[in-house]
Amino acid sequence: MSENLPACPKCSSEFTYEMDALMVCPECGHEWVPAEAGQAGEQAGERVVKDAVGNVLADGDTVTVVKALKVKGSPSGIKAGTKVRNIRLIDGVDGHDIDCRIEGFGAMQLKSSVVKKA
Repeated sequence: MSENLPACPKCSSEFTYEMDALMVCPECGHEWVPAEAGQAGEQAGERVVKDAVGNVLADGDTVTVVKALKVKGSPSGIKAGTKVRNIRLIDGVDGHDIDCRIEGFGAMQLKSSVVKKA
């Protein structure tokens, strides 16, 4: 192991290694970009949520659904291209980190991986 590799920011393991542009911890499986490690320490309490193409999302943004979604209990789902206005970022369950209201469906939670910032 090289002495100049950083320790894992998640479990502090010293046995990290490089894999392409990522750093990997073999003990906990955490992967990160080395440049992010310094930024994460500065912004310890701030969580960054990104959409399907990598744009950073914020409360109040307008997003577009990028793929058709099935909705439990509804005969029709949410079509790709549906605009969702005034989103709120939350710490949801199972990766659902957007709380919003969709016309025709009401209040629901979405995953940031299925939306694109409009």
